[in-house]
Amino acid sequence: MADRDRSGRKVLGRSSSEAVQGVAPPSGVPPRPVLGRSDGRPVRSNASPTGIGDSPERAGAPYLSGTRRRRRRPRARTIIVGLVVLLVLVPIGSFAFGWWQFSKIPTVNVSDALSARGSRSGTNYLIVGTDSRTGIDANDPNAGAFLSGEVSGARTDTIMVLHVEGSTTQLASIPRDLWVTDPATGQKGRINSTFASGPANLIRAVESIGIPIDDYLEINFVSFGRLVDAVGGITIDFPYPAVDDHSGLAIAKAGPNHLNGTQALAYVRSRYYTELVDGKWRVDGTADIGRTERQRAFLTALMHSVAGERNPFRLFGLPGSLGVGMKRGSTFSYFNAIDLAWTMKDASPEPVGLPVTPRRTSGGADVLELQPEASAVIKGLAE
Repeated sequence: MADRDRSGRKVLGRSSSEAVQGVAPPSGVPPRPVLGRSDGRPVRSNASPTGIGDSPERAGAPYLSGTRRRRRRPRARTIIVGLVVLLVLVPIGSFAFGWWQFSKIPTVNVSDALSARGSRSGTNYLIVGTDSRTGIDANDPNAGAFLSGEVSGARTDTIMVLHVEGSTTQLASIPRDLWVTDPATGQKGRINSTFASGPANLIRAVESIGIPIDDYLEINFVSFGRLVDAVGGITIDFPYPAVDDHSGLAIAKAGPNHLNGTQALAYVRSRYYTELVDGKWRVDGTADIGRTERQRAFLTALMHSVAGERNPFRLFGLPGSLGVGMKRGSTFSYFNAIDLAWTMKDASPEPVGLPVTPRRTSGGADVLELQPEASAVIKGLAE
């Protein structure tokens, strides 16, 4: 017998169990589960009776849309939580990695030689570059810049003072041939020779000419080369083509030149710097003075590259690239290093040269003496 719908019309071709979905069963009769589809096709064996999890055309929209909404929300929350975890853990991990790398840099105890802060507003970092061969592998790509000849021990090849006062930075070069009194022996000699008695003795020699020192950093040249390579090289502006057969320097064109670690070392260590001026090769006649100016240009370019590094993994990994060739004063902490890097990020240190006069000693040594005008420069560095 044909069933009738609520309006009294007959529903042909269907049993009461196959009536249109949504029609309420007679009072007192429990509803039977609808196992078939609205179009009469059988339910597939792997489909649920309610259609949940089935495709849109095979399941009822009310069930599917609700299910989709319920599934999307946890997925969105998972993505958000993942992003938060990355934003928090990556910086922390990078910071911790940098700390670990920094902690491997050897320290030297120079605290007794450092100046008292007093009322000074500026901070002076003594930066020393040495020609120590310690830890240098002959296969190192930068070794060729300085492994020629037999040299024992370590000598200072670069002595600079980085003066930081607020947003003002100055980089002063101290000529290695400057004639001073050795604090350890009381004898007159070149300032670079005072390093033979240790870093603390060199600090005292620098302070003896009136420049207070607050922190100490030392690096040998192989580590300078590694650091240059670690930041992708440095750019030096050459006024003329230049060569030095002794250091390996070979600059074919004037203007900005991008140097790798080996090329940068050949530039900073050049003692026979020769330029092509007006078609003629001319040896730099300024000797140690010109060399300190090149070293200052090198160090300024290197600091800009290091401080301008934006990749946190590369930045925090820089201490590890130095190997055993770097040393720091016992008072120079990881936070000091971060603060210095932040200060130098957009800084352009003003070059400062000490006015000096060349002379020859009674023993025949060519040295440099401070001129009276040097007192004004030294006063500025002591503030």
